[in-house]
Amino acid sequence: MPLNDARPWPTEIRLSKDGRTLTVAFDNGERYELSAEYLRVKSPSAEVQGHSPDERKTVPGKRDVMIIEVRPMGNYAVRLTFDDMHSTGIYSWDYFAELGRKHAQYWQDYLDELAAKGWSRDPVRKSR
Repeated sequence: MPLNDARPWPTEIRLSKDGRTLTVAFDNGERYELSAEYLRVKSPSAEVQGHSPDERKTVPGKRDVMIIEVRPMGNYAVRLTFDDMHSTGIYSWDYFAELGRKHAQYWQDYLDELAAKGWSRDPVRKSR
């Protein structure tokens, strides 16, 4: 990557005490507070994104999900582990910036996909 590359570089990555919000700030002044639910349903993992756009999955029932670990992956990304044990997504700095910049659009698309399938953001409660 050229030294004069204008890509934003993270200056802060902070997980809230309750594990429900990840704050990502960049050296260009951008700062995003991203919910654990949003990060989980937009995971860059093959499990969610598939190997092509046709394979992308809509993930319901993640309203209450929490992030339990943020692990650096070299100097280019972090791996998030969620309390549903999903941990295969590697979130690059560029992907965090994209998720922040396009949050309103991506979130509405997600809500529309859930509605079209008759699914909910609420976790499925198992009866005993």
